[in-house]
Amino acid sequence: MGTESKRQQRFAGVIQQDLAALFQREGNSWAPGAFITVTRVRVTPDLAIARVYLSFLNTKTAQEDIKAIRTKTSEIRYKLGSKIKNQVKIIPQLEFFLDDTNEYVEHMDKLFEEISKEPRQPE
Repeated sequence: MGTESKRQQRFAGVIQQDLAALFQREGNSWAPGAFITVTRVRVTPDLAIARVYLSFLNTKTAQEDIKAIRTKTSEIRYKLGSKIKNQVKIIPQLEFFLDDTNEYVEHMDKLFEEISKEPRQPE
């Protein structure tokens, strides 16, 4: 994937801010008990599709939570559209993905911890 244009980056930033506010207000009804963070938004060059990466804190059911949010995509898109309708020609289709960077970092930390506990071999 090539680098994003300034226009794509600016548009992605607007979407990220508005979705973050939306999830802060209403996210608990879509994923009860979870704290939802919009970690990244990638927009296609024609601005028609926005790929939204979400991170879930305080939950063990992130896979189920992302599925629940995907079922509410049209509702979320409608609410986003009402916020940004004066700034854009079309409201992008939303695609939600689980951002598992935190889990990956924790996994790698555990691996490094285990490696550091192992006795060293004499040279």
